Amino acid sequence: MLKTAAVFSDNMVLQREKNINIWGTGDNGSIVTVTLDEHSVSTRVIDNKWMAILPSMKAGGPYVVKITDGKSSIEFSNVMIGEVWLAGGQSNMELELQNSKDGKDVVANINNNKVRFYNTLRLSYIDDEFYEKESNNAWQECSPETAGTWSAVGYYYAKKLSEELNVTVGVIGCNWGGTSASAWISRESLELDKDTNTYVEEYDKANEGRTFEEYVKELEEYNNWYEAWQKRVDKCYAEKPDILWSQVQKIAGECRWPEPLGPKSPFRAGGLYETMLQRVTPYTLRGFIYYQGESDDHKPKIYGKLLAKLIEQWRKDWQDDELPFMFVQLPMFIGREDEDKKNWAIIREQQMKVHKTIKNTGIAMILDCGEFDNIHPLDKQSVGLRLAVQSLYHVYGKNVHAYGPIYKSLKYLNNAIELSFEHAEGGIQVKGEKVEGFEIAGEDKKFIPADVKINNNKVIVSAKEVTEPKYVRYAWTNYGPVTLFNNVGLPMSTFRTSEYDEIV
Repeated sequence: MLKTAAVFSDNMVLQREKNINIWGTGDNGSIVTVTLDEHSVSTRVIDNKWMAILPSMKAGGPYVVKITDGKSSIEFSNVMIGEVWLAGGQSNMELELQNSKDGKDVVANINNNKVRFYNTLRLSYIDDEFYEKESNNAWQECSPETAGTWSAVGYYYAKKLSEELNVTVGVIGCNWGGTSASAWISRESLELDKDTNTYVEEYDKANEGRTFEEYVKELEEYNNWYEAWQKRVDKCYAEKPDILWSQVQKIAGECRWPEPLGPKSPFRAGGLYETMLQRVTPYTLRGFIYYQGESDDHKPKIYGKLLAKLIEQWRKDWQDDELPFMFVQLPMFIGREDEDKKNWAIIREQQMKVHKTIKNTGIAMILDCGEFDNIHPLDKQSVGLRLAVQSLYHVYGKNVHAYGPIYKSLKYLNNAIELSFEHAEGGIQVKGEKVEGFEIAGEDKKFIPADVKINNNKVIVSAKEVTEPKYVRYAWTNYGPVTLFNNVGLPMSTFRTSEYDEIV
């Protein structure tokens, strides 16, 4: 029986100026013909699968896509040719537009015929129910009835691109809250490196000696517990919104999240790669936007490896080693009762290293967009716009300022260190009463707050207690004030002057 992959539907956006992949299943040996505008391509069904590759087209529409095998036909209407991006990551990419800052008002008054969305269903296990739900999924046009559940970051990103490029922009949402990057990479790829393989080993250990039936029973028990526990948690916050998390757990019971690690868990290594990402691969697109890292903060020093492996995996699956990958550098965050382990600072450093060493990547610097005690900061417009500026600069060749100041080099002075920065040509600006966040140390690596002088695009740091300074770091914390920006209002990135000395 002739079918297309579920990602194809009415209202879809197809990528302009690139070959367009359209694929599906059918009867062995039959010939499938796909027609779009004046283009018509035929292909043979082999092993019940077919793939048609249409020639590139300029932006435009609406069009009708017609597919037939001579016995049955499929037709998709209101199809646009424009720009397509996949929005990956965890909860900060998933956070819905209606739940973001001013989101309800934005949704209520939304009127944008140049942005469309396809939300890949958040399903973590493939069974008959999976296919039934997937077949009922479809691309959506932008309206108050649809846009509320879209990714806020994805919406603001697409809106900016559509305005700047004057084309329809389609976003394929492919994200799940609380997930490690390891969930979005194939198990085989993770196994190739001893550090990333630890995610696979943890999964295998959790399932050692346990049958599938035993796992399902354990999961059912957990889900029953979670439903009752969440009601107690909600009651705690309803009665006392500012209650501490430790007090909530004393009243409601200790948090057992996440669910048992097993074949149905969205948090298993390689899981969502199979049940979500592969369901939309290789839909022709311009590139990826990605916001993730929070759930890998327990292994911050290997995050660069993990992110690099994810980029490599996705590009390989889309058969394009240069496919643009724009990602978000983590902002400031700490919970009220959390110890500052500086693991988020390490992840920010790892993210910057990936950006500097892997081609065709962009990094949206949002250090100033974090919130104390809220791992889901609500200002998603700034995030989406900064991602869009990265793409406008790197992908579309626009003359825009995409970066805040990035550390470049140092110069040792008498009892001080002078720091130079890229992307600070208009001078480094101070927001607030004073510069905060710089620390300095001598050979002993004992850091103390530094005195700071700003000289246009250079920063001179010193401290009376450190007569022979050697090391400097800035914003080397999970959460703290953000006071330095460039002249277009983009924040200076977390950095340390010596990564390879073990600084703590």
